[in-house]
Amino acid sequence: MNAAAASPEQIATMRIELLDTNPLIWRQVKVPTSISLKTLHNIIQAAMGWFDMHLWEMRLGGQVYGLPMDEDFGAEPRLDGAKVRLSQILRPRKTVINYTYDFGDFGDSWDHRLILTNVRLAEPGTAYPRYIAGERPAPPEDCGGIPGFYTALEARADPSHPDHADIVEWLDGYDSDQFEDIQLKYAVGRIASRRRAAKGPRKKSATQT
Repeated sequence: MNAAAASPEQIATMRIELLDTNPLIWRQVKVPTSISLKTLHNIIQAAMGWFDMHLWEMRLGGQVYGLPMDEDFGAEPRLDGAKVRLSQILRPRKTVINYTYDFGDFGDSWDHRLILTNVRLAEPGTAYPRYIAGERPAPPEDCGGIPGFYTALEARADPSHPDHADIVEWLDGYDSDQFEDIQLKYAVGRIASRRRAAKGPRKKSATQT
């Protein structure tokens, strides 16, 4: 068993990078190693500000994890992410997972790199997952992936562009240079609160009255 053995008291630092963005869009979150990959997906959605409206999958070492899917529809064989713990796939020192959100023939295919490092004991009294830092807002969903995102930004910046007015209206105030992450912290914090509530109230010690 590796250093990231399943234990509720162990956490890892996860850096999330949205690939092909320039400047890079990224987040850093501390996550328990005991969570399922489905919960890890939920944490990524919360930290990035995505709305969890589309298919997702994770890839590591030739194995695909995600939602159960019928292979008759062309889906690759995959393991159910709800039944696999993060601790089961972590490697010593550093683990790099490829995570794709909104994949498929008509999806935006937002590709992320998940870099998990520094597995260690959790800080006493701290709820996890815990949002740490990040830069720049995620692109709007359903904008056509990375190519569509940057095309939309160019059209908005050019008043002479034939789609300028429509893009301004569609982006509805989105500003790639303005980043307020308080809502992301709350969203990740809600996951931590649900995990803590699921564990139930702490038992009093023998010395407490």
